[in-house]
Amino acid sequence: MKKRLWRIIIGAVLFTTALIIGNKGAGLNYALFLLSYIIVGYDVLLQAVKNILHGNVFDENFLMSIASIGAFAIGEHPEGVAVMLFYQIGELFQSYAVNQSRKSIASLMDIRPDYANVKRGNSLIQVDPDEVQIGDIIVIKAGEKVPLDGLVMEGSSMIDTSALTGESVPREVVAGDNLLSGCININGLITVEVIKEFGESTVSKILDLVENASSKKSKSEQFITRFARYYTPIVVIIAVLLALIPPLVIDGAEFKDWIYRALSFLVVSCPCALVISVPLSFFGGIGGASKKGILVKGGNYLEVLAQTETIVFDKTGTLTKGVFEVQKITSVGISEEELLEISAYAEYYSSHPISNSIKRAYKGDIDSNRISKVDEIPGHGVEAIIDGKQILAGNSKLMDRMEIPYKPEELAGTTVYVAVGGRYVGSILIADEIKSDSLEAIKGLKGSGISNTVMLTGDNKGAGMAVAKELGISKVYTDLLPADKVDKIEELFEEKSDKGKLAFVGDGINDAPVLARADVGIAMGGLGSDAAIEAADIVIMDDKPSKITTAIKIAKKTLGIAYQNIVFAIGVKVIVLILSGLGFATMWAAVFADVGVTVIAILNSFRALKVKDL
Repeated sequence: MKKRLWRIIIGAVLFTTALIIGNKGAGLNYALFLLSYIIVGYDVLLQAVKNILHGNVFDENFLMSIASIGAFAIGEHPEGVAVMLFYQIGELFQSYAVNQSRKSIASLMDIRPDYANVKRGNSLIQVDPDEVQIGDIIVIKAGEKVPLDGLVMEGSSMIDTSALTGESVPREVVAGDNLLSGCININGLITVEVIKEFGESTVSKILDLVENASSKKSKSEQFITRFARYYTPIVVIIAVLLALIPPLVIDGAEFKDWIYRALSFLVVSCPCALVISVPLSFFGGIGGASKKGILVKGGNYLEVLAQTETIVFDKTGTLTKGVFEVQKITSVGISEEELLEISAYAEYYSSHPISNSIKRAYKGDIDSNRISKVDEIPGHGVEAIIDGKQILAGNSKLMDRMEIPYKPEELAGTTVYVAVGGRYVGSILIADEIKSDSLEAIKGLKGSGISNTVMLTGDNKGAGMAVAKELGISKVYTDLLPADKVDKIEELFEEKSDKGKLAFVGDGINDAPVLARADVGIAMGGLGSDAAIEAADIVIMDDKPSKITTAIKIAKKTLGIAYQNIVFAIGVKVIVLILSGLGFATMWAAVFADVGVTVIAILNSFRALKVKDL
């Protein structure tokens, strides 16, 4: 950028000097114009020649070269220099705009760790994060980046998560907490057991998402690419016809006059404003979203999100914290302690949040030798053999499937029904807590024009309805298996309008198929599963549902800016093209229609980066 700026300054000084001299010194005047032209335009001329040799003739370099050389050929030296000088000014603005967008995304690149302190015996060895294995013990000192995902073994510290989540408030981690790579250890010394290799770690996946985001183009960007491919050759042919035919068929028409018109026509026709500003708008939107801790995998997903009219939520871990606690134990024929014990044994090998809550409530040591068999029945529960007895622990569908009479519970929460040897022995009520900003999220979505909010959950009707009522969600479907969620999404697709889009928000492994099926999938990235993050198109890094409203506002703003640039650029160009062809517009007007419109469109694209007040 500095090199280009100096070339523009020197070229502009020479250009101005030549204008001041005027006709007083014709030879010097011409030399200054030519020198100015070479300084500001040599790279454009070289690129045009290279492109022609590679078969890529019709681009902005070709148009600028032909128009400026043609202006020199017919004696319009100031216009020839002006075309190239103002084109370079437009390119300077483009470079600055792209750099600003990249900076907002590149701030994420600062999360890439340079090394990891691996504990080997009593010493620490600095190694590349790629060389660290699962199970290795690493030590993270104050001020260092967290190099890999892990579990805190010793120590406590405040962690700066702003690069991942966009949140400026540090959070505390202590022994037993999960730690995500890419954060910064602020003040304490912590010892961490690595749970993921670098290639699978949070920081690695985020970097991969960011680096590939610009490759997935929106329909608007694809339209502009196709438009420029056909538009540019057409206007070149029209310009040639404009220069040749009128002087041959119109009495008194001069070649110089019509060549001037054709050259002006070529300058106006350059599609720079469209080719630059529309992708830049989406690039800026992606960069702005990253500032808020929202990772968007491509401009196409921003465009779809802006057109969303239905948002479907998973419940557990998305609208609720996913931290279940045992609230009530109801035993039949055995003691509550015995019911909790056999349930904990049955759930011993499961990592489901409900299973973990039962094991936490039991608190006793589990002797795995007592467990001879465990079968997990997806969407139903588990069947285990403990001390030679069949134990069933799961939802009402499990009891119905096994034809075991039981007493249904309609309390707000998840009920685990337990049977021993085919006999119902009681139930355990487990409740989840709604996230603090879930209500704000639903209100925000309705304020953004999304009236149709839906919740899908595998929980019972009582638990699902209670959450939906508290949050003001339009529809709720309960007692769903993972496959049922996909079926419900298909039903919701039938209900939406033709132009409207459907978004799904989830966090669990079982949400991955639905995330992939939705028009746009949004995953909770902080605590969400890897499968959900991989399947999603947009990742909310701090698990706050309210960020979905922010993402929609950014998407709508970005799409609006892109449409403004398209309408403005095409509108001005069409008007000046017509005026150039009729001889009412000079090349100076053509320069404005090209470079001026480009600069204005680029400046407008800058607004996509401004997300502070959204």
